[in-house]
Amino acid sequence: MDLQNRLRRNIIKEFGGIGPLSRIGASSRAPSGEGATSVPPPTLRGSSAEGPEGVRPIPPAGPSGPTLSPGGGPARAAASPGDAYYEIKTRIHVRLIDLMDLSKIESMPEQVLRSEIGAIVEQLMREEFVSAPLNSAERRAVIEEIKDEVLGLGPLEPFLKDPTVNDVLVNGFAHVYVERAGKLEATSARFRDDVHLRKIIDRIVSRVGRRIDESSPMVDARLADGSRVNAIIPPLAIDGPSLSIRKFSKTPLEIQDLIDKKAMIPSLAEVLGSIVKARLNVLISGGTGSGKTTLLNVLSRFVPGEERIVTIEDAAELQLKQEHVVRLETRPANIEGRGEITQRDLVKNCLRMRPDRIIVGEVRGAEALDMLQAMNTGHDGSLATIHANTPRDALMRLETMVSMAGLNLETLSLRRYVSSAIDVIVQVARLADGSRKVISFQEISGMEGDMVTMQEIFSFEQTGFDRSVGKNGKVHGRFRPLGVRPKFADRLEAMGLPLERTLFDPANAVEM
Repeated sequence: MDLQNRLRRNIIKEFGGIGPLSRIGASSRAPSGEGATSVPPPTLRGSSAEGPEGVRPIPPAGPSGPTLSPGGGPARAAASPGDAYYEIKTRIHVRLIDLMDLSKIESMPEQVLRSEIGAIVEQLMREEFVSAPLNSAERRAVIEEIKDEVLGLGPLEPFLKDPTVNDVLVNGFAHVYVERAGKLEATSARFRDDVHLRKIIDRIVSRVGRRIDESSPMVDARLADGSRVNAIIPPLAIDGPSLSIRKFSKTPLEIQDLIDKKAMIPSLAEVLGSIVKARLNVLISGGTGSGKTTLLNVLSRFVPGEERIVTIEDAAELQLKQEHVVRLETRPANIEGRGEITQRDLVKNCLRMRPDRIIVGEVRGAEALDMLQAMNTGHDGSLATIHANTPRDALMRLETMVSMAGLNLETLSLRRYVSSAIDVIVQVARLADGSRKVISFQEISGMEGDMVTMQEIFSFEQTGFDRSVGKNGKVHGRFRPLGVRPKFADRLEAMGLPLERTLFDPANAVEM
């Protein structure tokens, strides 16, 4: 018996007399021509009165054949104009699951399993669904999509494999959008219905030990590769379940990649690397999708490998390359409203874990107080991100979040506390053409009266926008040092990390 037949016998239940599939694993393919078994067209159960069990034939396909994807291959299921395609695919999928012994496939390598599932589906279509109104392109699409349904995330799988896609956004079962190069675009992909979408969402959240239902209708989760996931369902999502996936590169970006993408200039990259090595406390500020987490990952590369790093996140998504890393993740309350572990709880706990560096994925609540306390009590070199439009707004948000902790501090005392904890604020933004850049690098220099004072070291100035370049246009501008030598330069020099004065020379502006 050949290898394929042995594998198929391993994943097919031992049924007797189940039709043509009973031959899989026991014999080679049924011969064509003389002696071949004729299989009647497949039928779907419904409300028709035809027959005692309400069996109705599969409806004919839509008026046109399948469309092709931009790459020339068959489009996904949404490209079929009628619902017949989905009904046939669902019928084949159900038949496949009925035949498979799910307990025996967990130990099989995924590539081998995908190959065997494809072979079984192909034989199902050849023997039991021979009269299904599908052309060859649609049949190939059905095989690939059923593989994705069984082993992946269904219609989303092609986008998760596409390295050019940064975000996948699902607005109900019939609308799937992706972000490429900073711009959103609609796709032809769709789910069969809301139930189908809910099954995919449940599959995602169950893998990380979380749940989503009417009593807890929104959840943060992650995929196996670290991609961030948010899902929200009715009654909060009025038009049906909504799913948002923020993908991360399988190969984490390095500082040189950001230079090549013109997100920063080499002189700024050198300063950023030095301040992380010198254990300055850095706050990365920016709006949604501006690249805060990406920059945080890049800066973490400069943390020496011998230091102990503790990361704290709502949904683990950081991609640190060091070995001595402890990753902590919050936990939502259970169905009884108990057992919630917040970021503030984790920050408090990590202080007892002898961390050399504390990295907070995003500061968004009362944990800001404990993070500032850690920075002010010997845990220097900490890194964190915050949602804010400008460095000044980031300081105001920190003040607001500290007040959420219930600490009754005067405004002046609070601002002094913040100014002594944070050394540098790095502002990132997503521009009109979808590009992401570091638009401001500011040092907190102290207090003047009741105001926290900052001095800008580097900035990006937009000088124009050319709409004729590509479909997204192109932002023109320049990175420029502002001629200010930062106060932390002396600290870096004392640690053996001197900065050349030419790094801050305004004459070294770079046009983009």
